[in-house]
Amino acid sequence: MSLHADALALLAGWSAPGAEQEALRERYVTHLAAHPGGLDRSCRPDHVTASTLVLDATGERALLTLHAKARQWFQLGGHCEPGDTTLAGAALREATEESGVAGLAVDPQPVHLSEHAVPFCGGPLPDGRPVHHLDVRFLAVAPAEAAYAVSEESVDVRWWPVDALPNPDLAELVELALDRLGLDRPGLGRPGQSTSSSISSLIDDGGSTRAAADQPSR
Repeated sequence: MSLHADALALLAGWSAPGAEQEALRERYVTHLAAHPGGLDRSCRPDHVTASTLVLDATGERALLTLHAKARQWFQLGGHCEPGDTTLAGAALREATEESGVAGLAVDPQPVHLSEHAVPFCGGPLPDGRPVHHLDVRFLAVAPAEAAYAVSEESVDVRWWPVDALPNPDLAELVELALDRLGLDRPGLGRPGQSTSSSISSLIDDGGSTRAAADQPSR
């Protein structure tokens, strides 16, 4: 299956968490159905991208990158590459490259969608329309005591408490990620369910995507 076919099937079958996310899901599916190259950065003004919110093994911190061009803290992610075969694999590749963290466990189902204008991605079209990223956001859990590194694409990489994020635009993404894991914020733990067991259920899920598997080389 091609990356385009994988992304189209994934989004066509995804259950969106709310009306706004459902509208975006339909928008993404329509875009991909109309554009066989709709995941390529050369597809303008819109193209699909893949990113990952990385949480630590406790679910209390998120690993964010200070983007060199945007000068803002974001989750890890970026453009799909020719060697990518799945959208979750593309998100994992980007997260691993930008963070240096090995052994990430990625939930193969998206957790959040976000369409946003990106002025530094080739600039506006001749008619003035801005380039938009149709970002598909996944959730990953890092191994305990995971070591990270700053990549060439980042100014900084740092763990941030999920209840003290440096970018308020990430709040909905984090909320949905914690809900996916069965956790709340603040305080994180839900009565009757431990944080560690919630995290383990993602890591041990047979459908999860790992750095050592389902990961095409660049």
